[in-house]
Amino acid sequence: MTRLTNDSAAFADEALGGFAAANGHYARQVRGGVVRATASPRGQVAVVVGGGSGHYPAFAGWVGPGFAHGAACGNIFASPSASQIYSVARHAENGGGVIFAFGNYTGDKIHFGLAAEQLRRDGIDARIVTVTDDIASSQGGDRAQRRGIAGDLVVLKMLCAAAEAGLGIDVVERVARKANEATSTLGIAFSGCTLPGADAPLFTVPAGKMAVGMGIHGERGISEKDMGSADEVASVLFDAVLADRAWRAGDKVALILNGLGTTKYEELFVVYQSIARRLEARRLTPVNPLVGEYVTSLDMSGLSLTMTRLDDELARYWTAPCDTPAFKMGSPLPTRDERPAGDFDPPPPSDAKPGSEASQRCALRILHSLQRAKEAIVANAEYLGRLDSVAGDGDHGIGMVRGATAALQAAEQACGQRAGAQSTLARAADACAEHAGGTSGAIWGVGMNAVARTFGDEIAVTEADIVTAARAFTEAIVNIGGARVGDKTIVDAAVPFTNVLEQHFQASHQLAESLAQAVAAARDAAQRTASFSARMGRARAHGDQSIGTADPGATSFALIVSALAEAAKTPAQGQAGN
Repeated sequence: MTRLTNDSAAFADEALGGFAAANGHYARQVRGGVVRATASPRGQVAVVVGGGSGHYPAFAGWVGPGFAHGAACGNIFASPSASQIYSVARHAENGGGVIFAFGNYTGDKIHFGLAAEQLRRDGIDARIVTVTDDIASSQGGDRAQRRGIAGDLVVLKMLCAAAEAGLGIDVVERVARKANEATSTLGIAFSGCTLPGADAPLFTVPAGKMAVGMGIHGERGISEKDMGSADEVASVLFDAVLADRAWRAGDKVALILNGLGTTKYEELFVVYQSIARRLEARRLTPVNPLVGEYVTSLDMSGLSLTMTRLDDELARYWTAPCDTPAFKMGSPLPTRDERPAGDFDPPPPSDAKPGSEASQRCALRILHSLQRAKEAIVANAEYLGRLDSVAGDGDHGIGMVRGATAALQAAEQACGQRAGAQSTLARAADACAEHAGGTSGAIWGVGMNAVARTFGDEIAVTEADIVTAARAFTEAIVNIGGARVGDKTIVDAAVPFTNVLEQHFQASHQLAESLAQAVAAARDAAQRTASFSARMGRARAHGDQSIGTADPGATSFALIVSALAEAAKTPAQGQAGN
């Protein structure tokens, strides 16, 4: 378990600060992550990698000449927010455009996608490459649905080498996609990892068994097998990865035998001895094989095998020199000048424009509602975490508490500046996305911003406006996440909530009664998600393992709208009405 902590909620931030302090000649800390401390040639494509913390040396440890230009670093196992990613990208951008590269996870795709849109609005060419190497997470062989795990290192190394060579953004992107298509990984866990501050692992593996196909965010394995010898473990990994593509005698291979956090290097070398024999028997030639810890999962015990088939082009980029805090390859690179500090400083948020008195009263009601929502989430955080640990990474409750707390604080500040309803809720939405991170942060941030846009800062919010806002929230989260009813996500509770609210309000014009009916529908729908298998998000890879457990996103939505309905019955402090 993770023993050396101060405040578990600040663990990732403190670790990043310590990393930057220890590696100042390689990287400097900026809002949202780190960027190279050295200057890059003007016009070079900037590659910004990233994702959740807890995987060191991924991703901050790969920032330096020959590798990444920057790394956006989220909380433990949670995507960085769009604003954090944008900040890192603006610090790293050097006139040649930006490529975002990361593992294929919903939260990362949403947040990096939003950051890319913002860069394009600034006139900066922004591309996205996702790594999809985990063969265990693909049902029916669909590579696009695979997770990115230890193959991140191989793909991102080649991508960054192409950028370092001075190639244009189209060519660099092509190299990255080619490398990804050539890369396959399988992992095995012997025990689960423990989040900072937690007293139990996210999952356990029965004695004498090993979990095959686990994820790097604490997701349990796709299946279990009897624990075997080092040779037998090597066989499970090698045979599965080899079978994922056609190989020919004489092929060159980039190979990583990766430890997940607590597996000893000596154990890895024993397994690699067996891997090396199997490569030789099939006349496959490893090129600069790596054995060690490259993409970890906190203190998980286990290992993974990554193999990439190399042609001459990919081999050139795989062996190209790089020099970073945690990964070096090839000859030393020439010394470069230090990158000037403060080359991009986003302006601080300005004070909110005061709203009308009627809208300010509505803003106070929003603040009151956010307080009730936070109380509901805090009271149920442990329960939400348990739901999430069945087929996810167990941090849904923690993330929602962070988001709800930040949203409330932002709303309090906005109300202190006499902001109207729209500005208050928009500030809360951005704070929620920033601090919750992951998929939930993105979903709630986008949804709350959609609600804010239906309100104004000049006139009071009516009951009909609230019904319209519910529809705006649901449409926004469906559009951003791509989920539909039946996929076992927040959408399963949000859609019936909105439908019932609209139908009942149109018939009765009584908001309180309509909310009560809609909340009941959301609760029932959230409970029904226990009866079917997940088809979206991290739980998707675990198929039927999620049956019997309600979806945490749908459950937290039902808790929040229930709290909002209760808040609507009582006026905000000091207010007698709307």
